[in-house]
Amino acid sequence: MNFNIITLGCKVNQYESQAMREDMLKNGFLLSDDRDRADITIVNSCTVTSVSDAKNRKILNRVRRENPDGIVILTGCMPQAFPEVSENFSNCDIVLGNAKRAELVPSIYKFLEEKQKFVHITEHIGKGEKYENLSVSSLGEHTRAFIKIEDGCNRFCSYCIIPYARGRVRSKSLEDLKAELIQVAANGYREVVLVGINLSAYGLDEDFDLADAVECACSVDGIDRVRLGSIEPERMDKEMIARLAAQPKFCPQFHLSLQSGCDNTLKAMNRHYNCAEYAEIVTNLRNAFENSSMTTDVMVGFAGETEEDFNASLKFVKSIGFAKVHIFPYSRRKGTVADKAPNQIDPQIKEQRAKIMEQVCDETRREFLKEQVGLCESVLVERLRHGYLEGYTKNYTPVHINSEDTNLCGKIIDVKITKSFDDYCDAELV
Repeated sequence: MNFNIITLGCKVNQYESQAMREDMLKNGFLLSDDRDRADITIVNSCTVTSVSDAKNRKILNRVRRENPDGIVILTGCMPQAFPEVSENFSNCDIVLGNAKRAELVPSIYKFLEEKQKFVHITEHIGKGEKYENLSVSSLGEHTRAFIKIEDGCNRFCSYCIIPYARGRVRSKSLEDLKAELIQVAANGYREVVLVGINLSAYGLDEDFDLADAVECACSVDGIDRVRLGSIEPERMDKEMIARLAAQPKFCPQFHLSLQSGCDNTLKAMNRHYNCAEYAEIVTNLRNAFENSSMTTDVMVGFAGETEEDFNASLKFVKSIGFAKVHIFPYSRRKGTVADKAPNQIDPQIKEQRAKIMEQVCDETRREFLKEQVGLCESVLVERLRHGYLEGYTKNYTPVHINSEDTNLCGKIIDVKITKSFDDYCDAELV
């Protein structure tokens, strides 16, 4: 039998889909050449917004309509967060929660034998749950490998459903991480990105922390670069920063989640820091790492955000000088505290604020890229496109290199950055 996997959502979902793919191949299933006619279609869902749920259902409907005799499997965050919503499962043969991916293959065999819908969801992924030890050996044709080391979140931000979809913090052991990294390196990956649902909380349930994971990754022969995925500000103290800065392989790019640059809004969001604390962490990072970059996520139009609050957020974001910002209007999410909050903002005002914030952040990105001109940096070359080699520096500056030498793809080379544009830099080989 052949199969196909449709992945929605974050890097963690991408990692988990790859782990399921490898599990299926190991057990004798074949990857389908025709995604619309696979014997088995696995939909790895995202539920971060209500729009995500609608997209999940649309895909499930399409898969069932175009392949009525195929086996349809739903997994990921949507069934875990809303196991009681039978509408989500109407076109599915097998439904697996976020702690049951290791049971994917046995579930298929059970369905083939019994021909009855099979739903297996742990009702509450609580403190007693162990880390589901999925692993990967490769990530398709990518030049960097995303390695999941943490699952779950204990924060309960007022706008977020993810703690209900992912449960409490669980962490991959350092021994399992080391073994996975050795395999990834053996398959030719030069760079790894450590990812998690709340990556900063890695080891919170154990006796290690995120710096231990970075040190572990940096110790593996063949791995030349180590990055972090999105991190929360808490636990990024001076000791943590010093340990990261001591690792030559560590890349000084920090996606430090902000959400708002207004203390009133941060409090309403149930974020665990204020603007002054966030700015201090940024200063400490910049003092510890030469030519580091800061990227972030910013939400506008959160419930109760006044014009004064928005302007405060705008001013703070501008003052930090982010290299890149992901901006999104607040989207109400059923099942969260913020969904029931008064003073919801009109959608048109949200869009207006998003455009204003985007203008400011586009300017700070251009300023950051201008600052890279004249620097000599190492670049991991990803591909040849439009007559240029494309890749990223250690601080994740995208560069176009004046060369068509495909032998350089997948290699780390030295370049001099010669010119900046709105969203990338030109560079030449050194």
